[in-house]
Amino acid sequence: MIHVAALYRFARFPDPKALRQPLLDLCEAHGIKGTLLLAPEGINGTIAGSDAAIAAVLAHIRTFPDCAAITAKHSHAETMPFHRMKVRLKREIVTMGEPAIDPLEGTGTYVTPANWNALIAHPDTVVIDTRNAYEVKVGTFAGAIDPGTDSFSDFPGWARAHRAELEGKRIAMFCTGGIRCEKSTAFLKAEGLTDVFHLEGGILKYLETTPQAESRWQGECFVFDERVAVGHGLEPGTHALCRACRMPVSPAERASPQYQEGVSCPACADTRDAARRAAYAERHRQVKLAEERGEAHVGATQSRS
Repeated sequence: MIHVAALYRFARFPDPKALRQPLLDLCEAHGIKGTLLLAPEGINGTIAGSDAAIAAVLAHIRTFPDCAAITAKHSHAETMPFHRMKVRLKREIVTMGEPAIDPLEGTGTYVTPANWNALIAHPDTVVIDTRNAYEVKVGTFAGAIDPGTDSFSDFPGWARAHRAELEGKRIAMFCTGGIRCEKSTAFLKAEGLTDVFHLEGGILKYLETTPQAESRWQGECFVFDERVAVGHGLEPGTHALCRACRMPVSPAERASPQYQEGVSCPACADTRDAARRAAYAERHRQVKLAEERGEAHVGATQSRS
């Protein structure tokens, strides 16, 4: 089994570039694959490899400024869920586009998975899913508001437009692993909304630790790797990835006549002309040939990050 570790930490990195190459070299030396983002505000990403390799990389990251206490959310996959290792330098480790927002200056109140159900069941609580619309489609908490955003940088605009509906409310927010909630709760507090909470460890920690019989989660959780989605206990989900539009595709959608593996799905079938579909079909054929030879093919790479 492949060990998968999702991690992030807001920290002050005076020189992220100096951290990049040693981190990349260590990951490659241990056969780690995945993506890590470095920025002046910290580190974020998901990596996969052997237990020993993951432990070595986490130990190295803990030597970074203010990262000694970094934790990771751990799961497993039957096959390697990434095609290569990337360590990228970014302006933000999660892009909101609000430079004045600094989670290290204050975020919402953390709520553990064990206490989350009671919070969101309260009639005065407004529950907001801070993820993007294609993620919400795969699964969410019962009764949660879907802002309908295409990217996280759309969230501030949505929140400002709905300020009147949030004023005076107890606000509970959640995301995949917790990082987007660090910024979104910090943003709401900067906007003057003070009664703000967020799910500690995100959906992944909730699904990992909450018994399914007690869970208020509906569906699966989209993840940014080749597993596509996970369910309770972080077991692999049932969704696939459309290689044309990069959207998650449910079993019911794969039964649609608009779905053709590697070529189209119901979300994009009507937006691709014959030439584009033919190109996708040829790419898919090359991917399958590479798989038969036991090789990876660039056409299989998931581009959304």
